[in-house]
Parts: sequence; C-alpha cells; structure tokens
Amino acid sequence: MVNDPIADMLTRIRNAMMAGHATVVMPCSNIKIEIARILKEEGFLESYEVLEGDKPSQRALKLKIKYAGERRSRRPVMSGIVRVSRPGRRVYTGRNEIPWVLSGLGVAIMSTPKGVMTGQRARQLGVGGEILCKVW
Repeated sequence: MVNDPIADMLTRIRNAMMAGHATVVMPCSNIKIEIARILKEEGFLESYEVLEGDKPSQRALKLKIKYAGERRSRRPVMSGIVRVSRPGRRVYTGRNEIPWVLSGLGVAIMSTPKGVMTGQRARQLGVGGEILCKVW
C-alpha cells in the first residue's frame, strides 16, 4: 500500500532517469494521467499511454522519458523533480503567490478548482490551489 501515490510516481520517474531507462510503468490514476499530460505538453516526456487491464483497478500508466544528446552522452531532459505538497503537509497558494521555478525555466504543477494545470496557466486564469510538485 502506498500512502502518497504522486510521490511514488515522481520517485519512479527519478529512479528511471538515473538508471537510464527509456520507459517506466506504474499503477494508474486520473491525477497521474493529468501530471503525465502536463509533463508531455511541457516537453519533459516523449509520450505516455494508459495500459488497460482486466479490471479498472489494474490499469497501468506507461511513460516514455525524453533524453537529449547522443548514445554515450545522453542525459534526461528533466534534471529535477520534487514533491511539494504531501499528505502530512499540504501546501496551498493564492493566485498572487504562485511560485516561479528556476525563474520560469521549470514548471510548478498545481491542483486547482479548475483542474490540474501548470503554475503559469493558473496565473493566467487567476486561480490558486495546491502545489503538487515542481519540475525543471
């Protein structure tokens, strides 16, 4: 049993990048799909797909990690990924205090009343919410 499925997802991605794996597979949930969608839109992942199982609880999420460079000198496009809000300490922010990640080079992924989105999109819509993670 995993207490924090989002932290588990981020750790699986981090471990796969450090090991140089091309793909990583994990249990699926709607919020993980939304986080994967944002990571793909922002250029940190090549692709993602939902693998269907026999039952809805057996769905899996397969992420294809994006790398830069040639075979020997290749390194992941994503250099850091950090969980901000966690079950023991929720971190909420208003629409005026949404953090910039690496002066705009990174992305803050937020859960808002209007759905899961980047910090930049939340600023445009004028909504605050829970900061799930930061990626750079």
